[in-house]
Amino acid sequence: MTQLQIGPHSVQPPVVLAPMAGITNAPFRTLCREFSGGKGLFVSEMITTRALVERDAKTMRLIHFDGTEKPRSIQLYGVDPVTVGRAVRMIVDEDLADHIDLNFGCPVPKVTRKGGGSALPFKRNLLRSILREAVGNAGALPVTMKMRKGIDDDHITYLDAGRIAVEEGVTAIALHGRTAAQHYGGTADWDAIARLKETVPEIPVLGNGDIWSADDALRMMRETGCDGVVVGRGCLGRPWLFGDLVSAFEDGGASYAAPTLKEVARVMLRHAELLGEWLESEERGVIDFRKHVAWYTKGFSIGSDMRRKLAITSSLGEMDALLSELDLDQSWPAGADGPRGRTSGRNRVVLPDGWLNDPYDCAAVSADAELDTSGG
Repeated sequence: MTQLQIGPHSVQPPVVLAPMAGITNAPFRTLCREFSGGKGLFVSEMITTRALVERDAKTMRLIHFDGTEKPRSIQLYGVDPVTVGRAVRMIVDEDLADHIDLNFGCPVPKVTRKGGGSALPFKRNLLRSILREAVGNAGALPVTMKMRKGIDDDHITYLDAGRIAVEEGVTAIALHGRTAAQHYGGTADWDAIARLKETVPEIPVLGNGDIWSADDALRMMRETGCDGVVVGRGCLGRPWLFGDLVSAFEDGGASYAAPTLKEVARVMLRHAELLGEWLESEERGVIDFRKHVAWYTKGFSIGSDMRRKLAITSSLGEMDALLSELDLDQSWPAGADGPRGRTSGRNRVVLPDGWLNDPYDCAAVSADAELDTSGG
């Protein structure tokens, strides 16, 4: 079976759960790991380096891993090299994780308007400084990075960023085959993943974008030559996708999940229950789960009124009662394995004033560019 090496960690099969704000918390990672039999790599939500070094209460909750998570993987967001270095040193000194991933791919305006996420690789020297601080403070911990093709079609950065990453000792690179301007719209450019692999053959390259099924993952690796895949929106409301991925890589896809609505309902209740335990409040857990309802029920014959009721529940009992009213014998809907989550694009990327004037000028980063909260 294909194996991915991230520093000392063997990831088998070569499948990584993409960090997603408000989604890839400990409860969701638990579900995904259960379906995969513990195989693969499951990364935390995006953690802001400033919030980490300041020990923000929400951030400290987000970096909690239970004893079954090995390796423990944290994704960091930061734009200030010194703060990034301090956060990485804190992780090492306090044994908070076994692997650090750096976010240079987030396209949301509150991140890019400060020069972070997918905006940052345009500033080549700033990117190099951040990577140097991270790797230099990581000790034996592997440091990887996730990025996009660039800001837009006129400002493509991924090949330069890949070369800089190799020079600074980054262990692996994940590329989402879209620009920040595309957001999540259009079709991911898998050819860019292939070009990056050709450009930086020294380290593993992981592909990300439009993996909606286990067969998509196999096809991406076959067509691009990448060393592994990163799965994001494809697993929304489908944590069993990781079981499919294990099956695809181990036995060619002999057994893929096609759960009935009854089986899906059981997973929904377990997900909400895990969130309640994690948040130490059943009500908070069920409320947090509301965002997942549409993803889990996509394609099933439920009706808009029932969907609305499920999306405003506040207790496990209420949720269970509503689910029991459904026709739970429904088979897995045709087409439900396709695109899910955000699919819209946008044409303009919000950037700091003058950001595109000079790709080598670090001075354009504002003093408040470090977000003070995580999970964004």
